[in-house]
Amino acid sequence: MDTFELFQRLSVALAIGLVIGLERGWRAREEREGERAAGLRTHALSGVLGGVWGAIALRSGAGGLIALAIAFATFSSIVAFYRYREIQDEGTFGATTVVAAMLAFALGAFAVLGDMQVAAAAGVIVAALLALKSLLHAWVERMSWVELRSALVLMAMTFVLLPLLPNRTVDPLGAINPFALWLMTILIALLSFVGYAAIKIVGARRGVLLTGLAGGFVSSTAVTLNMSRLAHENPGQRDRLVAGALLASATMMGRVLIVAGIVNPSLLGSLALPIGLAGVVLVGSALFMIRAPEANAEGGGGIEVKNPFELATVLKFGALLTVIAVLANVATTYAGDLGAYALAAVSGIADVDAITLSMARLGLGQIGLDVAARAIAIAVGVNTAAKAAVGWIAGGRDVGLRLAFAGALAVLAGLLGFLAGGAVSLAQPPPL
Repeated sequence: MDTFELFQRLSVALAIGLVIGLERGWRAREEREGERAAGLRTHALSGVLGGVWGAIALRSGAGGLIALAIAFATFSSIVAFYRYREIQDEGTFGATTVVAAMLAFALGAFAVLGDMQVAAAAGVIVAALLALKSLLHAWVERMSWVELRSALVLMAMTFVLLPLLPNRTVDPLGAINPFALWLMTILIALLSFVGYAAIKIVGARRGVLLTGLAGGFVSSTAVTLNMSRLAHENPGQRDRLVAGALLASATMMGRVLIVAGIVNPSLLGSLALPIGLAGVVLVGSALFMIRAPEANAEGGGGIEVKNPFELATVLKFGALLTVIAVLANVATTYAGDLGAYALAAVSGIADVDAITLSMARLGLGQIGLDVAARAIAIAVGVNTAAKAAVGWIAGGRDVGLRLAFAGALAVLAGLLGFLAGGAVSLAQPPPL
């Protein structure tokens, strides 16, 4: 390692200590100088200290690593002692400060000895976890035993079962890859849990619009059903509740782009413009329907979503994804592009995640990117129309007409986006 690289790595060690210390110092900002065990400067120095000991170990062989371990143990003991004195003085409990200082030292050493990008990313994650204390505690307070049990079971199945699954196709059609299917099932569960956690933390009654945005990560169809029912029961809040349903649909479209981009980033070139335009139209329609300036509405309660980490829910989606994957493979093999489009239209009535994942995978080589993109867009369009029908049945004619009109505008915008994207691709000169 040359001198310049060593300076780079020590700079990363300092940055790690600073970002952790910034959060620690801000949290203890009201304490007088000398009353806190470790603040901004201490954590910054801890990161540098870890980096220096890492550099010493790097140049000293096995003996250096032993010295680094002794230095780390000594440092941790000193910080723990001062934290103990602080606890005695304040009459409180807590080991977060000690652990944060230990991580600053350890990540500083890792920045010199290992991958400094990984060390820097870990430092940011540590600072984020420290800063989210109140939010995480509020989430834990709201978490039920069923949710905790489900999360633990799913984590066990993810980190224990997933590595054991074969990462190859196991059926004659070449459609079922247990590792890939289970990984995509977990991906959808994690994305759904983002919205579920937001509703649990903030509360469904905090605002119809926020509920629509968060609920769209769980199930835009379920949100549309609930919002439509509430609109029927609360005519005075009808437009606001319809706006919440439209925002859920817009969130669904954003989720489609996220899922497709993760599985097959090449699809974003074809999907970003049409689906993005459709989502913008839905957001614009929702904002147009909001007439009252308040962010809350009395009709906004009652939005209940099922825990997406429930094992039965995850297994059902996994089974659905497997069926759609097999059908998609058969349809594209024996019926060509028209088979993919027909399957997308049927699947989109109830769900867009499974067909999005299946088409994104097939777009990696089995079918053309344009076919995969069109199939996903068809599923999104059909799902949008299906939610208008759901709204009409649950909320009545006025709700259904509003959802249908906004949905039609969104589909039209998406179609124009596809046409514009095709025109741009045709206008580009062929590669030399």
